Amino acid sequence: MTHQHIKKIVIVGGGTAGWMAAASLSRIFEGKIGIQLIESDEIGTVGVGEATIPQIRLFNAALGLDEDDFMRNVQGTFKLGIQFVDWLRLNHSYIHAFGPVGGRDLGLIQFYQYWLKLKQAGKAGELDDYVFNSVAARAGKFVRSADVANSPLANIFYAFHFDAGLYARYLRAFSEKRGVQRIEGRVVEVAQRDDGYVSSVTLNDFTRIEGELFLDCSGFRGLLIEQTLKTGFEDWSQYLPCNRAWAVPCASADTLTPYTRSTARAAGWQWRIALQHRIGNGYVYSNQHISDEDARATLLANLDGEALAEPRQLSFTAGMRKQFWNKNVVALGLSSGFLEPLESTSIHFIQSSLAKLMTFFPDQGFNPVDIAEYNRQVQFEFVRSRDFIVLHYHATERRDSTFWRECASRPLPDTLARKIELFRSSGRIFREQEELFCETSWIQVLLGQNIQPERYHPLVDVTAAADIERMVEGIKGVNARCVDAMPSHAKFIAKHCASAQFNAVMAA
Repeated sequence: MTHQHIKKIVIVGGGTAGWMAAASLSRIFEGKIGIQLIESDEIGTVGVGEATIPQIRLFNAALGLDEDDFMRNVQGTFKLGIQFVDWLRLNHSYIHAFGPVGGRDLGLIQFYQYWLKLKQAGKAGELDDYVFNSVAARAGKFVRSADVANSPLANIFYAFHFDAGLYARYLRAFSEKRGVQRIEGRVVEVAQRDDGYVSSVTLNDFTRIEGELFLDCSGFRGLLIEQTLKTGFEDWSQYLPCNRAWAVPCASADTLTPYTRSTARAAGWQWRIALQHRIGNGYVYSNQHISDEDARATLLANLDGEALAEPRQLSFTAGMRKQFWNKNVVALGLSSGFLEPLESTSIHFIQSSLAKLMTFFPDQGFNPVDIAEYNRQVQFEFVRSRDFIVLHYHATERRDSTFWRECASRPLPDTLARKIELFRSSGRIFREQEELFCETSWIQVLLGQNIQPERYHPLVDVTAAADIERMVEGIKGVNARCVDAMPSHAKFIAKHCASAQFNAVMAA
């Protein structure tokens, strides 16, 4: 059988999605396929995806990036997890940390089941005390993994905070060195073949660009996937009420926190992401519960320092495309769908979709069986990640505003309802197929939002109570000693990957 190989890929749109695609493809194909990226300086990017999850390190490693150079150029800081403030109730907080919960599991039984027994007996503290990344995050410490046997320092799970605009610029330089051609312009016309496949796009200067595979990275507009192919959109507003956001940078604070902070507000939540040169902030809210003007004022009243720009407003609908790959168009980034960045999934969805695209990379025949499986797998990841986001809103004791009262009473997706029921019954949680969020993530958020199991695993009682106490408290002591030995987050950056702006901020 003769294959008609793809000879040219056209990426419509730049920003994080476009340049991640260009960097990944140029690294893989090494000039064997033509890659052109169209973007217009007239069209701004959203640029709110400044927090990531640990999988981003795999993406950067696949590109062969030097981490210190990368961090220096994107004004990056390190991220050990996410702190959730006031989500369960006012004046309450917990951390969803990366990495394992507690120490080594004993046989088939996970550590938290032993902790749960002690907690129910009043002999253990909060789960955060036994999670290494949580202890380090609260102490403002960071270090990369070290060659230390039988120590949490041997395998530290972390991600990054960075300036999304600088990340795109960094990847652009990487891509152009590997043959990607950037074309300045705005798409004004899309041509289709008789079978509906996209054949070319025409720019505002009348340049016509042809290709066989088109990647739609045009943002919320979905220029190819929706405006041209009318793919359709699955609206999740019944589960996720927020539909607006204000975003603004502010001056840096005295302490450089190695975690993202999410603070629940009366009609949504506020993010805080400390970078080397500034702090990124935003208020994600429902305009059915607060006016745009009041939301803007709330954000500006809750900054660490002086606002460095005028707040920018974003409008969105939570949901996903009914197909992520339609004919010869693959949607990436915001053109594929949107989940608010509560758990920093936006950049991961780009990375994950690119990995799946490589698995199902087509020839010019565009096998519909492969396309259907790609869509099924991406949809599964979106849906299960949606459930994880919905959990935060549903499992709340807050009744101090109409927004939170409605959140607690909204219907749940069946897939989430089953997970909650199983955990509440017996403390059991299972990761299904290739769900993005693993058991440790679900455990921390379920317990952090006060969904308490009625009982612990019966096999826990096989171990003597004194041995359980010794093991659980031993983990707490090891965590504390290891964190004491770590440098502060700021000192680690200063030594390894500081930018000129960071040094100026620290000197001020």
